[in-house]
Amino acid sequence: MQAANKLKSVFTKGAGASLGVWQMIPSANVSHRAMHDAVPAIAAAGVSPIVRIPDIQASLVKRALDCGAHGVRPPPLDSQTPTLLTRRQVLVPLLRTAQEAKDLVQAAKFPPWGRRGFGSPFAMERFTPAPSMTEYLQQANGSLLTMVQIETQEALDAVDDIAAVEGIDNAANNIGHPVIDGVMKPELHEAIARVLEATHKAGKKAGIFCTSGEQGKQYAEQGFDMISVATDFTILQHAVADAVSVARDGPRPAKGTSY
Repeated sequence: MQAANKLKSVFTKGAGASLGVWQMIPSANVSHRAMHDAVPAIAAAGVSPIVRIPDIQASLVKRALDCGAHGVRPPPLDSQTPTLLTRRQVLVPLLRTAQEAKDLVQAAKFPPWGRRGFGSPFAMERFTPAPSMTEYLQQANGSLLTMVQIETQEALDAVDDIAAVEGIDNAANNIGHPVIDGVMKPELHEAIARVLEATHKAGKKAGIFCTSGEQGKQYAEQGFDMISVATDFTILQHAVADAVSVARDGPRPAKGTSY
């Protein structure tokens, strides 16, 4: 089952950075019904589907994993809400404390490690070859990824403790300094380096969100393990603008370097 999780396999083999494109449910206004359609389609293509859930409620973590997601990634939370990601995969943004990371590991893992309920007939169908229900129950805790996003000053201050939480596999980052017109503030550069160092020190993987292949290459060379090189929206937007400009015999548009 671990071998069927493509992202987990890349992490385990240490074969360099895993590069790809993320589609986020909250920001993209994707419904839960659409998520249930997208996850099997993505898995059937041999890609690990990672879902960014709209809230860190345990029921939403369970729903995403039960439909076969290889991971889940929630949106901004307050300090009372746990955030994290699991191996096939759950990714949680705006994490603030190590306790929140521990709470989310509990929501994403089966007993005795966590408190996730079992019974979905769909989750195992998103692996190739598909495990039996018994095999899924026995192997899921070790085959699904749990990832968190370091996006707040509180989380940055606690990054060593968060990275050390058992059950956390990956830390991605963005500490509240948006990249405007391709310009990154020095504080963000420093935070990125700090998260990368703390994550690797704890024996975990580090991921980062990029908006171009050039930026992705830069962070791959720095040692990041999971890199989003673009979004579906920015790729389509640039392709359409470029095609229209060519048809009008106008100047080719420059690709944006921020989100």
